[in-house]
Amino acid sequence: DELAKLGFDVGEIDITVGTNFEAVGEALSAGTTDIGLIPGGTYVLYDDGAEVILTATRAGLNNDSDNPVEWNNNKPTAPTTTQATSYRAILVAGPSEKGKALAAKVNNGEKLTFEDLNNVTWNVMSSSSPAGYIYPTLWLHENFDKTIPDLAKVVQADSYGNAFGRLAAGQTDVLVTYADARRDYEESWQGDFGRTASIWDETDLIGVMPAIYNDTISVSKNSKVMTDDLKKAIQQAFMNIGNTDQGKEVIAIYSHEGYQEAKDSDYDNERKAQELVQNLGSK
Repeated sequence: DELAKLGFDVGEIDITVGTNFEAVGEALSAGTTDIGLIPGGTYVLYDDGAEVILTATRAGLNNDSDNPVEWNNNKPTAPTTTQATSYRAILVAGPSEKGKALAAKVNNGEKLTFEDLNNVTWNVMSSSSPAGYIYPTLWLHENFDKTIPDLAKVVQADSYGNAFGRLAAGQTDVLVTYADARRDYEESWQGDFGRTASIWDETDLIGVMPAIYNDTISVSKNSKVMTDDLKKAIQQAFMNIGNTDQGKEVIAIYSHEGYQEAKDSDYDNERKAQELVQNLGSK
């Protein structure tokens, strides 16, 4: 309906569900699929045959600075009505003695060294997790020319809940997670994890990772029907859908709240991160 309003009367739309994101990337490259909804990580792996046209948006947060001190001075982190096309991964120091020492150093405006970070116990997620592994690895590489496997003491958690539980218990000193995770575990911190003070009083940020761009809507470079005019119409149609209540209900299944125009360079950090992780895997 939206495409028809924009001058493209499409008779039939065939919607299929890929077995995984890579299958959708391959279909875009082959030209057997015209439009694909794929994460940024998949897009950069298939950008020889796929072109990003839109980035999904979600509610933003009141903190988005590269400087952890700004987050620490503006607690608690809260949602805003502004739509964001990316989110942050953060390095959180907990209430252990070593965690507090790192937070004090950062809040005093001192630069952390790799020795500081190597002297504490980290909690990370699996190596495919953007916020819990990939982007923290990129951050370590860009700031210290090191990666997570270079750290002396690393514990891998199977969930962020377990990671925060260990942080609260002082079993680990720092953890890497997504930007609004402390909001998600605010109640558990004083409930299940048994802390007396709030998560906002007992944790501080000591690092903020480069922005992780949200999911993409990408089109095939090898499609028989994809023209520049059709691409523009598809962009507008999806943005229109994201601007209506009925449309928002439909795209909520993807945790998308709307769409903004995207460009290939938005995903350059994703490329760096993917390259880094692939190199780690081949060592």
